[in-house]
Amino acid sequence: MSDDIHTPAVPDGEGDAPASNPGKHDAEVERLFGTGGPLGPAVGGFRPRKAQTEMAKAIAQAITEQSTLIAEAGTGTGKTFAYLVPALMWGGKTIVSTGTKNLQDQLYLRDIPTVRAALKAPVSVALLKGRGNYLCHYHLERTLANGRMTSREDVGYLREISRFLKMTQSGDKAELARVPENAPVWNLVTSTRENCVGQDCQYYQDCFVMKARREAQQADVVVVNHHLFFADVALKDTGVAELLPSANTIIFDEAHQLPDTATLFFGETVSTSQVLELCRDVLAEGLAHARDGANWASVVTVVEKAARDLRLTFPQDVVRLSLAQIAPSSDFFPALAKLKEELDGMLEVLEGQAQRAETIEQCRQRGLELAQKYKDWQVDPKAKVPPGQEAVYWVEAFASSLQLHKTPLSIAQIFNNQREGTPRSWIFTSATLAVKNDFKHFSHQLGLYDEPAMSWPSPFNYPDQGILYVPQGLPDPNSMGYTDAVLDAALPVIEAAGGRTFLLCTTLRAVKRAAERLRDEFEKRGLKFPLFVQGDRGRTELLDQFRKAGNGVLIGSQSFWEGVDVRGEALSLVIIDKLPFAPPDDPVLAARIEVMEKKGMNGFVHHTLPEAIINLKQGAGRLIRDEADRGVLMLCDPRVISKPYGRRIWQSLPPFKRTREQADVIAFFQPPAA
Repeated sequence: MSDDIHTPAVPDGEGDAPASNPGKHDAEVERLFGTGGPLGPAVGGFRPRKAQTEMAKAIAQAITEQSTLIAEAGTGTGKTFAYLVPALMWGGKTIVSTGTKNLQDQLYLRDIPTVRAALKAPVSVALLKGRGNYLCHYHLERTLANGRMTSREDVGYLREISRFLKMTQSGDKAELARVPENAPVWNLVTSTRENCVGQDCQYYQDCFVMKARREAQQADVVVVNHHLFFADVALKDTGVAELLPSANTIIFDEAHQLPDTATLFFGETVSTSQVLELCRDVLAEGLAHARDGANWASVVTVVEKAARDLRLTFPQDVVRLSLAQIAPSSDFFPALAKLKEELDGMLEVLEGQAQRAETIEQCRQRGLELAQKYKDWQVDPKAKVPPGQEAVYWVEAFASSLQLHKTPLSIAQIFNNQREGTPRSWIFTSATLAVKNDFKHFSHQLGLYDEPAMSWPSPFNYPDQGILYVPQGLPDPNSMGYTDAVLDAALPVIEAAGGRTFLLCTTLRAVKRAAERLRDEFEKRGLKFPLFVQGDRGRTELLDQFRKAGNGVLIGSQSFWEGVDVRGEALSLVIIDKLPFAPPDDPVLAARIEVMEKKGMNGFVHHTLPEAIINLKQGAGRLIRDEADRGVLMLCDPRVISKPYGRRIWQSLPPFKRTREQADVIAFFQPPAA
């Protein structure tokens, strides 16, 4: 393994490392993180770690200088405290943005209160989520009045939600564990940007969304998530826009997710499901306020039919195609024209009735917005697109809806525009930002060209704590029966480990096949390892049950590669079926690679490979979570050995001991001789 895995705090060659000059707050950071400092008594098991202290110094300096810092910290560094301590002490008005709502809750409910109490810092903290997370008084009342519940389960959930409304301070649906977060009933009792009545609402003073935004305005530290941050920058509708001007410090945790999230929001998407939702509301509002104004049922039926017919122009499977891949003779084009025409017809009716009720006018506004999005979704071949503003037009078909996307190929320029203006500190941190200490892949995607980037190694002793095992004799990953070959190689290792396994697959098809086969094999071999499969239950519930079981086998795809923390004995083997290369049918990836290759770059080397390495580092990071963990990372893809790029991949992983012999792995799991 190459030595540079261990290099402490290196600049990425594009900017100076800020750690070279002593920072204004270095001595104070040393005291806070040192032996006898305030963090020890407040945090169980806390002890000084050099990397954590050095990282905190670099962040404190970036905050003081109102500069930008890209900070990669290996697993176990304690990066959360390394940014929270300087932020709470010197950050002024701070926005902390993290990857998921789960991590948001963890920061708000656990990490920030711990640090705040230890430092005795007099800072106020607020949590801000997207509006779909907050119960809406108006929509709950309307749903109760309409009685549109279809199942007995929904009726029960609605009763729970009505009771919750009387007790909750925040209206955050995460507080109501009895109603699953993905229960369809939530769509009827929360608002969207399109159907919120705004200041005309009789409940405006009590509105939970407004209350959360007011609290965020007044707080010193606001915890948001990346989706909310970028949705706001793009739509100006989530309460972050009002926060940005006054913020002194912005910290992105799990920053490796930013390019994908930003791309999603700086693009445009319109879906047939939005049309069907609009039709549902037009029918309800028309019958309630202008029953004699039109034959509302027939007005919406033709639009609904046109939306469904547009979806049916593609086969039943989930499909992703760029505009260029759709045959000019396809039924898609006339069906799209028909939907635009029928939508315009419904808008004419709404225009005639809009003055009869505010809610009908609102439906008209939503309809105009949708019609505009459908009109905008077309390429003018004669138009000259300025460099850096290229976009790809593509369609995505789901089981019962069709989405039309316009996605920017680069967000560097847009994101740079966001960062201009008021000087403030921008901190980007994650365990996985570099490919073998090179940050260019991450920094160039966000336009952070000359910003300092630093890396702190994990404190774990990887050569003693773990093994990287690449089995011999596996077929080409694209061959038929590859998943079964992986399972043949994995079964003896799962048995030796006593279960305690994550099997991470790159496709849902592989998850399904692995679940069928392992269920069968465990039964045949009399192995009592409980099996937990993604999709059977919610992610949090699966993880809780996996931890409790102590000898479980969990099979999951992409969502289990990140942000999952299972410490100790319950997880001792992580099996990865294939290198996580992006699917070749991804229209955005194909268009990006085309643009790179026109510039003389190699799309695989400069984009696909670094992306896969960062993903793989995330998956590998599930294994060793503290100093006492031991385990095996089993990477089943033979390309790690057979391809020239394989070396670059394993040199980016933690420096485990490496083997290709199954016997070494079985021996690793044997209890030491007495």
